[in-house]
Amino acid sequence: MTPEKRLLVTSALPYANGDIHIGHLVEYIQTDIFVRFHKLMGRDTIYMCASDTHGTPIEIKAGQLGVTPEELVSKYNQEHLADFTKFGVSFDLFYTTHSPETEHHAVAIYEGLQKSGLIYTKDVDLVYCEHDQRFLPDRYVRGTCPKCDAEEQFGDNCEVCGTTYDPTDLVEPHCSICGNPPVRRMSKHYFFQLSKCKEQIAGWIDADDHVHPTTANWLKGAFLDGDLRDWDISRDAPYFGFKVPGETDKYFYVWLDAPVGYIGTTQKYCDDKGLDAADYWKSDDKAEVVHVIGKDIAYFHCLFWPAMLGHSGYRTPDRVQVHGFLTVDGTKMSKRTGTAVTAKTYAEHLDPQLLRFYYASKLGPTNADLDLNLEDFVNRVNADLVNKAANLASRAHAFVTRKLDGKLGDADAEAKPVFEDAATRFEAIGEAYAGFEFAKAVRLISEVAELGNKYFQDRAPFHVIKDDPEEARRICTAAMSFVKVLAILLKPIVPEMSARMERSLGLGDLAWTDLAFDIQNQDLAPFERLADRIKLKAVQKMIEAQRVAHEAAAPAESKAGADDGPWTPKPVADEISFDDFAKLDLRVALVKEASPVEGADKLLRLLLDLGDHERQVFAGMKAHYDPADLQGRKVIAVVNLAPRKMRFGVSEGMVLAATSPSGVFVLGTDDRALPGAKVS
Repeated sequence: MTPEKRLLVTSALPYANGDIHIGHLVEYIQTDIFVRFHKLMGRDTIYMCASDTHGTPIEIKAGQLGVTPEELVSKYNQEHLADFTKFGVSFDLFYTTHSPETEHHAVAIYEGLQKSGLIYTKDVDLVYCEHDQRFLPDRYVRGTCPKCDAEEQFGDNCEVCGTTYDPTDLVEPHCSICGNPPVRRMSKHYFFQLSKCKEQIAGWIDADDHVHPTTANWLKGAFLDGDLRDWDISRDAPYFGFKVPGETDKYFYVWLDAPVGYIGTTQKYCDDKGLDAADYWKSDDKAEVVHVIGKDIAYFHCLFWPAMLGHSGYRTPDRVQVHGFLTVDGTKMSKRTGTAVTAKTYAEHLDPQLLRFYYASKLGPTNADLDLNLEDFVNRVNADLVNKAANLASRAHAFVTRKLDGKLGDADAEAKPVFEDAATRFEAIGEAYAGFEFAKAVRLISEVAELGNKYFQDRAPFHVIKDDPEEARRICTAAMSFVKVLAILLKPIVPEMSARMERSLGLGDLAWTDLAFDIQNQDLAPFERLADRIKLKAVQKMIEAQRVAHEAAAPAESKAGADDGPWTPKPVADEISFDDFAKLDLRVALVKEASPVEGADKLLRLLLDLGDHERQVFAGMKAHYDPADLQGRKVIAVVNLAPRKMRFGVSEGMVLAATSPSGVFVLGTDDRALPGAKVS
């Protein structure tokens, strides 16, 4: 990052046809923390976002509700912004992709690609529903996967095996709207020659840390190691979107103009503020652009998007930060169980800033999934935020107010070495924020809070005041300096709590440059309660309320369906006895070393610490993990497999991992589990 340049940050554009839930909030909270940090540092930073408004789902849902697509997207635009605001997500502009600004830039990019010789037309064989009298886009035709035979898969990719294909490849397809089998028809479509952009895309991915190594490795293995397919960028009427120039019944595919919404929103913001949008999107010298997205749309933002921009006269992004998915208690969010919690339901039951803190405590720079463990959520927020930062502020403030007339004096001289110890963490905290290493930032901030609490407890002004009130005042003054520092350090994560701390201290809006232990000789303002302890019962009440809400909202005829009825797992392998399972010896292992295996395309060498001894394991995850991201992690190892002799050496076990269409993910454990602990 280059601080002297302006900074433009975006989140993925929420689709305007459904509620915001806590899974979506991972991204917007992550982005908001990053943006708030840079603004706290004094950097010229703007945060752009918009409703993603185009496509068949919007057009069909609007028709079903008897409203226009414009009315539907306006409704969700307002509801989404209200939800984001409740969680402290502060956009400089939250706009819409259905705007003249976005259409202008979408056409400009399309025409730029035409001039570069990268647009062509051809007749394509499509599926057509005679009942609904429309061509069926990918998500409106379902059938059996042509590779793994999984049933009820969409027309673009299989969610079971990850294979991508065309809708015409599905076995026994049917229309998702009416259920009837479609027919085949030819239609002229426009294509972007992505196949000619491979070298440019690969160069962008490899240069200047544009993506994290884990994402870069996945993109190379999944796409760039083979041939890139040209991209169909048009859709047939009826379709809610922008028309292809010169056509009457052809529209830009939503994924062509949706990311252009970043540019359109910037244009609207700049027009309103008297700025030049070209400074952000046409020049590499004046600004940096950072996108924050989920890994499910990484290929759009890391393949199509830089290719579109780079060949049409626009600048490419400086960084695409990719995060993982959210699970709740280790499983996919579920409407049936109530864990698919909407932002609105959460805010009705719990303090949104506490979720911000918990997400921050779990978020790193990789695309690893994030688990919202409900019990851990309660324990971690109570222990690290309420019992440390909030507790120090409330205890010290209350003591000064009750015993010392609310007045601070000079700082305790004995606090100086404690101040200096805490200050050694400031630079690392800033670097962690800038590098999306929020979990590291939270850990270091917690250490600062621990130092402050220990100092306050050890110096015990509640005992000193009997004999020396002014010494007690000096101790409390030093403690309130810790509160001031914590208000600044926590500000990107829990801005509302930090603002209350600032007001209680009698201070204005603090910046990163105010990061010093220097409060003294001033009057405190009335105390504002910072954060209440969470009770697990309150979390369980929220989950139950969401489950009931989903059940009430589901149509009567669907309540026994696959999405809302009791979950019945399908057997994926022959049953075994417990005795057979018990033969596996699974142990917690600490990855002491991780390194590529010379001469092997897929292998990493892992040195595992199993408590009383070490083992070498060769794991086929080179395309999915940077070795540095595995080193220091706790994993689950199978330790009673017969050693396997390979040409690189002997592999003495295996590491457990989960495989899904979005990648391969190493299974871990609670940090408190010691190496060598048996998994049962």
